[in-house]
Amino acid sequence: MDCIFCKIVEGTIPSKKLFENEHVIAFHDIQPAAPVHALVIPKKHIASINDVGPEDWGLMGEVLRAAQQVAAETGIAETGYRLVNNCGSDGGQVVFHLHVHVLGGEKLGPLNGK
Repeated sequence: MDCIFCKIVEGTIPSKKLFENEHVIAFHDIQPAAPVHALVIPKKHIASINDVGPEDWGLMGEVLRAAQQVAAETGIAETGYRLVNNCGSDGGQVVFHLHVHVLGGEKLGPLNGK
């Protein structure tokens, strides 16, 4: 499999880790769109949110819990942050390994669909 996020999970591609446990890993985005921009991914390869099955619901809870912890540890939990999951090409997904963006560190503008 030629998945960049799977290679980060394996450790063959380096990342600036913010959080890791048995199920998920979080790291700084290399092209940040906000002062704080982290990615939280499951260690299990799941291509997109459309591929999450009932057996993965607990894993999705782990992803959200890790996002919450990243927000707290980066100091954006109190002032606010945004979680974003792009699904499919039209939704803006570029890497087809499910991931959640944690964005914050400044006042974020409204989402306008562009």
